[in-house]
Amino acid sequence: MDLYKAIQDLYAEKEKLERVIASLEELQRTAGSLPLPPTGGKRRGRKSMNAKERQEVSERMKKYWASRRKRSEQSKRQQEREG
Repeated sequence: MDLYKAIQDLYAEKEKLERVIASLEELQRTAGSLPLPPTGGKRRGRKSMNAKERQEVSERMKKYWASRRKRSEQSKRQQEREG
């Protein structure tokens, strides 16, 4: 397939997509007064945290990373003594 033909095919596809988008936008404008379909089931994803919960997580993670740094430093010192 030559480059000129590929470009022409892409332009044709672009025109089709633009027509479809325009018709969908028109449908959306005319159907704006219709009620939304009911959403079912539970909300997915993580629950949001309040300020107190965020502070607790922050403190817990600070302790966690401090202990990780301490263990890492201890293992480096031990390796230096052995090596």
